[in-house]
Amino acid sequence: MSDRIGLFTGSFDPITKGHVDLIERASRLFDKLYVGIFYNREKSGFFRIEARERMVKEALQHLDNVEVITSQNELAVTVASRIGAKTFVRGLRNNQDLDYETSMNFFNQELDSELETIFLLSKPAYQYISSSRIRELIAFKQNITPYVPQSVVREIERELYEED
Repeated sequence: MSDRIGLFTGSFDPITKGHVDLIERASRLFDKLYVGIFYNREKSGFFRIEARERMVKEALQHLDNVEVITSQNELAVTVASRIGAKTFVRGLRNNQDLDYETSMNFFNQELDSELETIFLLSKPAYQYISSSRIRELIAFKQNITPYVPQSVVREIERELYEED
């Protein structure tokens, strides 16, 4: 029997407690779960890719079957094929997420009909937490500790000290 390999992708700019919850739950469904930090060098993110990778790895270090990877300017379908993943894992917070993910699933299926996508619903406590809202709170120097893992708080502190 072959290993069950999944791929959960995102920009994780930054990772939130909602992301961590979904990844923890997904990790129980697979022998190996890759968490792919996808980014485009043509677009500027809030956090540098190295910082995002550091935050995600630290937030997920307690999960033995999870491996964090990065990919730039590459389709998730291509990455899935390269790592042997047969399933995409996606989180849904609301109807907008469902609409977006349904569209992505259409094209993923067109590109590779062997890939499946499973959707995990966000727990109610995390439905309104998004990376874009967290970035807004950071920009206005608000407390983000209820919404993000400690690795994000430490990264912000690290960047503040670098500026001084």
